[in-house]
Amino acid sequence: MNLLWPEALWSLLLLPALVLLYLLLLARRKKHSVRLASVAIVRQAMGSGPGWRRHLPPALLLAAVALLLLASARPVVKLKLPSRDQTIILAMDVSGSMRATDVKPNRMVAAQEAAKAFVAGLPRNVRIGVVSFAGTAAVVQAPTLSREDVVAAIDRFQMQRATAIGSGLILSLATLFPDEGIDLSQITGARAMPAAPGEKKDKKPFTPVEPGSYSSAAVILLTDGQRTTGPDPLEAAKMAAERGVKVYTVGIGTKAGETIGFEGWSMRVRLDEDTLKAISNATRANYFYAGTAEDLKLVYQGLSSRLVVETKETEVSALMAAAGALLVLLAAGLSVWWFGRVM
Repeated sequence: MNLLWPEALWSLLLLPALVLLYLLLLARRKKHSVRLASVAIVRQAMGSGPGWRRHLPPALLLAAVALLLLASARPVVKLKLPSRDQTIILAMDVSGSMRATDVKPNRMVAAQEAAKAFVAGLPRNVRIGVVSFAGTAAVVQAPTLSREDVVAAIDRFQMQRATAIGSGLILSLATLFPDEGIDLSQITGARAMPAAPGEKKDKKPFTPVEPGSYSSAAVILLTDGQRTTGPDPLEAAKMAAERGVKVYTVGIGTKAGETIGFEGWSMRVRLDEDTLKAISNATRANYFYAGTAEDLKLVYQGLSSRLVVETKETEVSALMAAAGALLVLLAAGLSVWWFGRVM
């Protein structure tokens, strides 16, 4: 917990003074009490006495004062709150190796089904975009609130040769930041994302931020193999880190790999976990391994719970002040109930 006005904590020195004042009042009350010859007569006249109840309302009042004084220091704590205006880019590998059947019925179908279940479980206010990549990368669905459009885009995947993980990641960033003029010449032959009709596109100056600090968007990168072409994935991860975007990486397939055939050629595909872990670490995100279709569904379920909330520093002085006010009301209520007066 941090304090925006820590100097206000000096006011807590009033608490010992209030305790001392209360003890003095008790001593004065005893001094002016009527002296009787027999303790038995006192007990018979007063019964068992208020006992601990006499001190509870003042104790509650003291706690209320402490809370109010703490609230004046404007405490700030980190809380997990629902995300607002969030965009998630699904960057999915559609290379030929995704036809491998070590994940049933095959890697591509398992990835599509898990992604569609993930999309269905997200809050309706989250915008979702889809980027596919193999030898090149393409935006198959711009960020949208329409779940139907996203599902249709996932169903349209067509497998191709090669694996350009860096291309998929860079195009995902260009989709999130269309005004930055990210160079796409190595990916699509274009220099920047096209502007919408009638929209003036101005390149904004770029200033690096703290990795993982951008809470309005995230990228989920799913692949089953190693980079065979395109930009260096680690350089692309550096671009994401400089923009504060977290890249959650998901590796699908068996770690031993599998030999597959595609359009007259065959090759053994292996999962490059080291690179995927390096990407997620650089962007302050996490790497997940999915060796089966069920594992993949569980990964997406876990990602859903991570991405719909964000940790924010929130001032809680109002909550502490409200708690202090409730304690004051409770102390006054108990005093009236037990003694017929407000303390």
